[in-house]
Amino acid sequence: MAQLSDDCFAHGGRLMTTAEALTHLTGRVSRVTADEAMPLTEALGRILAEDLVAPDDVPPHDNSAVDGYAVTFDDLDPEADARLPVRGRAAAGHPLVGPAARGTAVRIFTGAPMPEGPDTVMMQEDCRLDGGQVVIPPGIRRGANRRAKGEDIRAGTRVLARGRRLRAQDLGQAAAIGRTTVAVSRPLRVALFSTGDELREPGTPLDAGCIYDSNRFTISALLQGLGCRVADLGILRDEADTIHDALADAAEGHDLIVTSGGVSVGEEDHVRQAVEALGRIHFWRLAIKPGRPIALGQVGRVPLVGLPGNPVAVVVTFVNLVRPMILSLMGGTELMPHHFRVRAAFDHKKKKDRREWVRARLEADSEGDWQAIKFPREGAGILSSLVESDGLVELPEEMTYLEAGTLVDFLPFSEVCT
Repeated sequence: MAQLSDDCFAHGGRLMTTAEALTHLTGRVSRVTADEAMPLTEALGRILAEDLVAPDDVPPHDNSAVDGYAVTFDDLDPEADARLPVRGRAAAGHPLVGPAARGTAVRIFTGAPMPEGPDTVMMQEDCRLDGGQVVIPPGIRRGANRRAKGEDIRAGTRVLARGRRLRAQDLGQAAAIGRTTVAVSRPLRVALFSTGDELREPGTPLDAGCIYDSNRFTISALLQGLGCRVADLGILRDEADTIHDALADAAEGHDLIVTSGGVSVGEEDHVRQAVEALGRIHFWRLAIKPGRPIALGQVGRVPLVGLPGNPVAVVVTFVNLVRPMILSLMGGTELMPHHFRVRAAFDHKKKKDRREWVRARLEADSEGDWQAIKFPREGAGILSSLVESDGLVELPEEMTYLEAGTLVDFLPFSEVCT
């Protein structure tokens, strides 16, 4: 199971920075999932649990990059047209049998193994046929249009490293070295529930003062996008005994518990108290906006993440803090998403010593460069702001004022919300 630090941070005092939180989330959590063999056709998005090493060169032979004529460079005239009789034919999967005679050309097609002897391929568009001869103009370089054996991969090369989350091109690479199955991390088993007497399931009547539970659907989709197997435990009432018992039950048969709401210090926020009764809370006060509070703890030996109740804070904290932790629990090594530099098209004032994420959409300026347009409303409960944005502008702790035109780090949702 996960090995979490025994360091416990006081509930008051200095707020923890994002960098400190990530250190604890990724550096003090170990993989909890076992390996399983998976066909390539089912391995998309899974985390590779072995190094893949090429047993042979790829491609396994020199081959033609174009349709044309395979010739020996020394048979060509550097100053005038050369005329060579066409003798033989080579196509992909159908190599020429035996060596090609000097002073001749072999009709060849893309991907066909190079015949023994010729070292250069002339594109058919640059040649013309005259009876049984091909007329080749001067000017081609030696070895043109010839792809070398092992040009893509040399035998013995590690082509994919353990811990990589497999993409479509990675599966193609595995197939290129002859693999049909790969060892991958078993899906993380995640128990998920929301807390709150005000929450109702979509499709049911709304009582006075109630809202539909959107967080659970958002979090479940984010978890499934990482390849997790999610057990949706529904909505729990704000009752200490109910939450305590649900957490204890969830710790059986799951690798991670994720909750939404109830991790603050209010009288009806019972998740924190229940976790402390069953295990430990490791931190929960972070210097971030939106997103505070968020809890990392453990119920017995099972790690728990307590996300905020506001829907924007849920997404921001998940993609920036929880996602790397989940990848670590499954043995992933590429934990952090890619950010891209764009220009801010807005001014923004922020508090020092706090990292902030600003919702924004991308729009091309008059010169075709991308600029970030700030969503006009900042509330952490405005879920539509995420729907109408392309991603998040990340502002570091030391910044107090962002001036329009400044280059900023932009995290597109396409990197983290699949």
